[in-house]
Amino acid sequence: MTREIISIARARAMSGLELAFFGDAVYEVLVRERIVKSGAASVSALHKKAVLKVNAGFQSFAYDVISDMLSDEETEIFKRGRNASGNNVPRSSNPADYRRATGIEALFGFLYLTGQDERMYELFDKIYNAERT
Repeated sequence: MTREIISIARARAMSGLELAFFGDAVYEVLVRERIVKSGAASVSALHKKAVLKVNAGFQSFAYDVISDMLSDEETEIFKRGRNASGNNVPRSSNPADYRRATGIEALFGFLYLTGQDERMYELFDKIYNAERT
């Protein structure tokens, strides 16, 4: 199976939640790929490392890390995901963090679907290497 790149216009026609639905998987694969490539570890240790980066709190923080790097279009996609209605916030999450995390997921879904891999990895690298204080 080959990867189908879609047009920016087609991706922009998708809802923020559709982009976030897909972007959630993209973001998690990027995190898992980075962790696995960093060295051998038990599955339990791999999972613990992934959970530190794949959660609403960290993904909300991720927006702070990259917000000044985003183009107008990327910011608009983030906002569409963040502001999407019908997004049920889990009890374990802060609603503001969860919405911002959804925005980050929408952005990563958009970048992947439109074939903007270099940009996606540029933003991901900045996020992954950021230290939360």
